[in-house]
Amino acid sequence: MRWNYTPVHATRVADLARELAVAPVVAELLLRAGQAEPGPAARFLQPALASIGDPFALSNLEAAVARLIRAIERCEQVFVLGDYDVDGVSSTTLLVGVLRRLGLQPRYFVPRRLEEGYGLTRTAIDRALEAAKPDLFVALDCGTNSHEEIAHLRALGVDVLVVDHHRSKDAAVADGLLINPHVHPCEGDSAWRHLCTVGLVFKLLHGLLKQLRAANFPGVMEIRLRDYLDLVALGTVADLVPLIGENRIFARHGLSVLSQTQRPGLRALMSVAGLKPEQGLAPVDISFRLGPRINASGRLADASLSVDLLLSDDEGFCREAARQLDDLNRERQDIERLITEQAEKHVDTRFADACGFVLFDEGWHPGVVGIVAGRISRKYNRPAIVLGNEGELAKGSGRGVVGVNLVEMLGACQGFLESWGGHPMAVGVSLRKPRLEEFREKFNAVLQASRGLEACEPVIELSGWLEGREVTETLMDELGQMHPFGQGNPEPTFGVRGLRLRQRPEVFKEQHFRFMAEDATGRRISGVAWKMADRLPPTGVPLELAVQLNWNHFNGRKSLQLELQDWRRVSDAHGA
Repeated sequence: MRWNYTPVHATRVADLARELAVAPVVAELLLRAGQAEPGPAARFLQPALASIGDPFALSNLEAAVARLIRAIERCEQVFVLGDYDVDGVSSTTLLVGVLRRLGLQPRYFVPRRLEEGYGLTRTAIDRALEAAKPDLFVALDCGTNSHEEIAHLRALGVDVLVVDHHRSKDAAVADGLLINPHVHPCEGDSAWRHLCTVGLVFKLLHGLLKQLRAANFPGVMEIRLRDYLDLVALGTVADLVPLIGENRIFARHGLSVLSQTQRPGLRALMSVAGLKPEQGLAPVDISFRLGPRINASGRLADASLSVDLLLSDDEGFCREAARQLDDLNRERQDIERLITEQAEKHVDTRFADACGFVLFDEGWHPGVVGIVAGRISRKYNRPAIVLGNEGELAKGSGRGVVGVNLVEMLGACQGFLESWGGHPMAVGVSLRKPRLEEFREKFNAVLQASRGLEACEPVIELSGWLEGREVTETLMDELGQMHPFGQGNPEPTFGVRGLRLRQRPEVFKEQHFRFMAEDATGRRISGVAWKMADRLPPTGVPLELAVQLNWNHFNGRKSLQLELQDWRRVSDAHGA
C-alpha cells in the first residue's frame, strides 16, 4: 500500500495557527479541509446553530410552508411517504412528529422494499391510498424523478409535496411542489446545497414554525426544533453527505442532542447496540451501530417498524421493537457476510483488472447488496455495483470512491438501465438481466476513460507526520475541535515515526491484534489493528505507523489508542 503525503506550506500553517490560537496540527487540518481564511475557519471550528441560513432561501419552501399551514388550518388529511433508509426514516419521524404537535394526525407509510421497490412507485401509492385519499401527499427522500406517479396523484385531486436530495435525470417536477437544491440551485446556497432529506425537512419546519409564530398560532412557542436534531444527525451521518456547511452544524449539535436524547426508541436502540451515550457519540456510532439497525427492517422486513420505534413514547414497545431490529440486523449480517465472500470471489477470479465492478448473482438478497457494495468498493478502492435477483430484473446498489461521481458514471450508461438514481457516493440501480454484460462493459469503459486502473492502487492519504512523543492526550483534545469527521472532513490519518514494539502483538478473534508501542522516551501507547492478523509488525525495530487516533473507554477510564491502518519498517520507508 502506498502512503501519500502532500505537505502544506509551513508559513500558511503558522499564520493560521497564530490567527486562531490553535495548534499547528489543527491549522494544517483546516487548510486541508479548504478552510484557509481565519473567519470561515473559526466558524468551522465552532459551528453555531445561529448561523443556519434563512430557510426561505430554498426554492419552493415558502409555497410548501403555505400549503402546510393550509392543511393545519383546515385539519386536512396528510399522508407522508418516506424512503426505507435512515434518511427516509428520520425524515418521516421528524415531519410526522412536529405536525402532530401542530394538531394534525398525518398517516405515514414506508414502501416495502421487495414488494414495491424504491421510492414513489405506483404500487406503493396504491397501497398507501387503500384506506382513504388524502388532501396532501408528502414524499420524502424520493420522488424527484417520479413524474408519472405525481401526475397520477394529481389526477386523483391530491396535492403533492416532494422533499428530496437526489439528482434529477429529467426536467423538474411540473405538477407538484419540489424542494431539492440540486434541482433548483441558487446563488449563495453552498452552505445547504448538500443537505440530505432530513436536513431539508428541518429547514421546511424551521420556515413553518417561523410563520406560525408570527401568526401567534397556539402552542407553537413550545416546540423547540433543537430537540429534533438527534433525528437530523442520524440521517445526515448515515446518508454519507459531506459534513460541511450546515451539515456540519447539524451533525455537531445533533450528536450532542443524540447523546442526551429523551426518545425512548433511540434510548432502547442505543442499549441493544451497546452504546453508552454518556461517553459521547461520534459519527461511527451512527454509521456502524444505530444506522444498520434502523436500516435492517427496511432491508429484510417492513421499515415502518423503525418509524414506529422513533415516534413511540411507550418504553415497553420500544424495548421490544429495538430487540426485533437487533435480531434483523444479526440476520442481515449473516446474509451480508456470505454475499461479501461470494462477491470477493467474483472480483478475484473474473474482474481483477476492471476499473469498477458490476456484480450479480441470482441468489443474492437485494436488500443487503448496498452494504456489500460498500465493502467491495473500500477493499479494492474501486466503484462497485452489486445486484441481486428481483424477477426479470437485476436490482441493487452502488457505492463510490473519492474522486468518482457515480451519478455521472451512470448517466453515461443509462441506455442499459431500467431505473437508477442517487447521489455521487451511493446509487440505486435496476436493469434487465440480459443487459448485464453490456452494462458491465460500458460501466468499466466509462471508468477507464475517466480514471484508469492505476488510480485503483490502495493509497493512504496522510494528514501529517508526527513523532511518537507528540502523540499525547493533549493532541487528542486539540484534534477534538475538528469533530465530527465524515464525508468532506475525513478523519485524519497520521504517519508516526519513532515507535517500536517491545513485545509480540496479541491476536484476538483470529483476525485482529492489539499491540503496545513505545516512543523514544519509553512511554507506552496502546493500539489495535482490525483484520490485520495476517500481517503482524516485528518487534524491536524502528517502525513507521499509519494510524488514526481515538479514545478507548474501558472500565470507566478513557485512554488514548492508536488504530493502525498500515505499518512499515523505517528501512523500507520511501516516497511519503
